[in-house]
Amino acid sequence: MPEELKSQIEHGPAPAEEPEKLWYIIHTYSGFERKVAEGLRNRIQAFGLNERFGQILVPTEEVIEHRGGKKVQSTRMFYPGYVLVQMAMNDEVWHLVKNTPRVTGFVGSGTSPTPIPENEVREILERIQLGGERPRLRVRFEKNETVKITEGPFASFSGVVDEVNEERETLKVMVTIFGRQTPVELEFQQVEKL
Repeated sequence: MPEELKSQIEHGPAPAEEPEKLWYIIHTYSGFERKVAEGLRNRIQAFGLNERFGQILVPTEEVIEHRGGKKVQSTRMFYPGYVLVQMAMNDEVWHLVKNTPRVTGFVGSGTSPTPIPENEVREILERIQLGGERPRLRVRFEKNETVKITEGPFASFSGVVDEVNEERETLKVMVTIFGRQTPVELEFQQVEKL
């Protein structure tokens, strides 16, 4: 009796290997990203393909906007029209995703979907996590724009924006203190537009 068959009789069949799941981007009708993610989850369940899929993400971040003089926190998609899906691609999976309502196709070159490189996926996941922990301020400031300081030691002062750092979400504002222009570095959420 061959060793492999003997082992199967004694220990049962070898467990099936988990298929490798890569990340893909699905293009959807804009505004239907969450519906597509929900529909895809339902179809995966209905077709019994759970083992071929991992996470399904609609990348969002928390943003703070000034509306009517008040700060309002809301959720914003940073890739409108796209859903990220982790899956082990084969023809059956491709057809299931492609035939999900409001899916227009996969992002990729030619006729076959292209997986997203692991480093890009890591950056997106970090951005999602950071967006939940520290909401971004959804305001665009421009050089020479007049702003009012709302927080900190210069609260109620007005000044003119001298520099904008979008990455760090900070401004250098020129404030008149004792008749002299003084540069003050402030975070976006410490000022509001006039």
